[in-house]
Parts: sequence; structure tokens; C-alpha cells
Amino acid sequence: MAKKGPVIKIRLVSEEKTGYFYVTTKNPRNTPEKMTVRKYDPVIRKHCLFKEAKIK
Repeated sequence: MAKKGPVIKIRLVSEEKTGYFYVTTKNPRNTPEKMTVRKYDPVIRKHCLFKEAKIK
């Protein structure tokens, strides 16, 4: 079986300050900068930007 790369869990936090977040994974070798993704925020019922934060 092949070994997986250095994958880490990250938290994508809503920039609208609703407190909603997604948990996903990323490979820091391929994407060293912080991720920003446009996803759905069910609290405000709109798509908005989600920025990467560390999982506590």
C-alpha cells in the first residue's frame, strides 16, 4: 500500500462572522498559502467566502 502525503485537517470559517465553518483537508506542500473558498453559509442562506483557520 502506498503512503499518503502530509495531509492536514483545516477549518474553513465564514467571513460573514456567523460562526459557521466547514472542516476539510489539504496538502501544505501543494498549497502553502491560506485557502479561501466560496461556499454556502446556511445561517445567512447565501454563498460567501470561507477562509482557512487552524483546528483548535
